[in-house]
Amino acid sequence: MLFLRSLAFNLAFYANLIVQMIFWMPIYFLLPRKRAWFIPKAWAASSLWLHKVLAGTRVEITGQENLPDGPCIIAPKHQSLWDTIAFLPWIPDAVYILKRELMWIPLFGWYVAKMRMIPIDRGSRSKALRQAVRIGRERMKEGRQLIIYPEGTRRPPGAEPAYKYGIVELYTQLQVPVVPIAHVAGLYWPRRKFMRYPGTIRARFLPPIEPGLSRQEFQERLIRETEAACDALLVEAAKGPNPPPLPETARRRLAELAQRGPAQG
Repeated sequence: MLFLRSLAFNLAFYANLIVQMIFWMPIYFLLPRKRAWFIPKAWAASSLWLHKVLAGTRVEITGQENLPDGPCIIAPKHQSLWDTIAFLPWIPDAVYILKRELMWIPLFGWYVAKMRMIPIDRGSRSKALRQAVRIGRERMKEGRQLIIYPEGTRRPPGAEPAYKYGIVELYTQLQVPVVPIAHVAGLYWPRRKFMRYPGTIRARFLPPIEPGLSRQEFQERLIRETEAACDALLVEAAKGPNPPPLPETARRRLAELAQRGPAQG
């Protein structure tokens, strides 16, 4: 049954994407950019609904009050395709930093281009970072919310943190608050896996880190606060009434937290 529900969701997810892109195309490309945002947000919401109905996976997102009014950087934990769409309905005018190859996908790339994202060449890190800072500064002047995944690539729940330098430079150069987002969605929608597991994905917008810290202070605080919140969500998921299968990284992290005890963990 679990396999069939996963199959049904995967088929419905991609069918929903294609059908909605075709259906909305005449309206989407005629509307002004900001007004057109309701279409990607509606697609994201419908995808989460399909995830609940077909795979039995609910979503509980808290901490939206921590989103500042106006420009900021949003820094979600990156574990799954889920975290690239789940927060979209909550963000007024998102701008993603993404690999430029996504812009080459027919139709999908046109939709992305309409929203004036920040495509970068990940083959040249220094060039990509300069480009992200330059365009990011322009987008901040427009009052937008820049989304960057601090670890760069998807990592399994419980894995050792591997935060990149890019977000540190963006924080320093753009001088706007950074809002971390903690979750363990990779337990329910694993990276590079076919299966989708039932349960409740819980995610939290954490309190913003205001500009003005040194590079080291910011990086240490970002990692400490994000990882502590992810640890708490991991423990909560593992102790739930119907926990999803835990990858080795998650089991190892839970064992470490158990050894440290509640006072330190």
